[in-house]
Amino acid sequence: MADKLKAMTDSLGLASYRRHIFLCADQTEPHCAPKEKGLEAWEFLKKRLKELKLAGPEPLVYRTKANCLRVCVQGPVAVVYPEGVWYHSCTPAVLERIIQEHLVQGRIVTEFAFATNPFGAEPRKLPSAL
Repeated sequence: MADKLKAMTDSLGLASYRRHIFLCADQTEPHCAPKEKGLEAWEFLKKRLKELKLAGPEPLVYRTKANCLRVCVQGPVAVVYPEGVWYHSCTPAVLERIIQEHLVQGRIVTEFAFATNPFGAEPRKLPSAL
């Protein structure tokens, strides 16, 4: 069993990614956005990360589809770690900005960020421009 787990860990590149994005999509009971919008956002995210070679056997970005992130307003909702930045209105256009600006360049997309709570650090306030 340990060999299978190690093989899976290695194949997913779990030890090498720099950022992890969770996207609320395919909800059992959609509240923040219609189910179709969440699935459209998820398919876009998967496709773009692959096109940009940010996903794969040695990924820079790991992605996870979440059933619900419990912020049932202005969805789809996403959160990016390790910074712990939460984003609203994650349409394909907004996700493109998050990919280019946050996942690639490390800059928070303040226009769509609504909360932040990085793991291992004191919670910090987002710029007052929000």
